[in-house]
Amino acid sequence: MTPYENALTQVKKAAEILQQDISFLDNPDRILQADLEVIMDSGTKKIFPAYRVQYNNLRGPYKGGIRYHPEANSDEVKALALLMAIKCSVANIPMGGGKGGVTVDPKGLSPTEIEKLSRAYIGAFYQNLGAQKDVPAPDVYTTPQIMAWMLDEYEKLVGHAEPAIITGKPISAGGSEGRDTATAQGGVYVLQALLQKVSWGTKLKIAIQGFGNAGLTVAEILQADGHQIIAVADSKGAIYYEAGLDIAALKQHKTTTGSVRDFPSSRN
Repeated sequence: MTPYENALTQVKKAAEILQQDISFLDNPDRILQADLEVIMDSGTKKIFPAYRVQYNNLRGPYKGGIRYHPEANSDEVKALALLMAIKCSVANIPMGGGKGGVTVDPKGLSPTEIEKLSRAYIGAFYQNLGAQKDVPAPDVYTTPQIMAWMLDEYEKLVGHAEPAIITGKPISAGGSEGRDTATAQGGVYVLQALLQKVSWGTKLKIAIQGFGNAGLTVAEILQADGHQIIAVADSKGAIYYEAGLDIAALKQHKTTTGSVRDFPSSRN
């Protein structure tokens, strides 16, 4: 089963329980694809497949992030766009569902190459974007700086200021305070609500999958709340320490080495 088939199956199961007709979600409104041409620092030309899926806009403009990942593909982006439509609806946000992606390992690109790639993405899709059409945002391996480049490129191409075209921008470019920690904080709020309904106790031993912006921030918040973070994994490895990891030291270790792998738990 593909990621999209899995997502659609889960949504349909929920609809059956709720006795709701969601046949209008059987297919996305639009699937946009392009090959982004980037002149690398070496002077060579490289092509990166790019996608933007606009799934459903019955509730408002399409909304969803753009991810840079070597395994990004049309099927994955389509699944995520569907789930964005559901998330906005469940949260009663007057926006639809969309998602974007580029098949690229950004860790292997220089800042100049990432800027060129980001501007090329907007150049390929800008006619289908807009504050009242489709509003992108950051996602996996995309940052406020990348959003700033994309905003700048969009405004150059349309010839007018339109800061509402994209969210997750730096504060200096009109971004929102708290955006960098919002995903993690939302997850913590969900956990806190769950703990009021189940008998797990108030202080937990927790494992976290992922140690990027969201996972790291979740770990910091939960540790500050008195929970023990006993296991963490990222794309390169995983660590486990029953007595609880020192998240501040682990953060420094990942900054230095690029992974949580080989973190000396004896520090704790």
